[in-house]
Amino acid sequence: MSDILDFFVCDSCSNKDFSPLYNFSLRFHGVNFSDELIYDEMVEERYQCTKCQKNFTKKEIEEGLSELRKKRKMG
Repeated sequence: MSDILDFFVCDSCSNKDFSPLYNFSLRFHGVNFSDELIYDEMVEERYQCTKCQKNFTKKEIEEGLSELRKKRKMG
């Protein structure tokens, strides 16, 4: 049996190429045992279509790949 290669594609333009985008932030919040704020560093990872610039979250891409697996198993 030969290999079959399916790609996640942009739902706007059908492009299969994406570039990573990262946002870095600090989330400040209080805690009940101190008057000082503490913070958490946060990194948001997104992917941008190289053709139409539409952004996708990692979760959206994982869901799209899951759909491809389901279709291949059924078909």
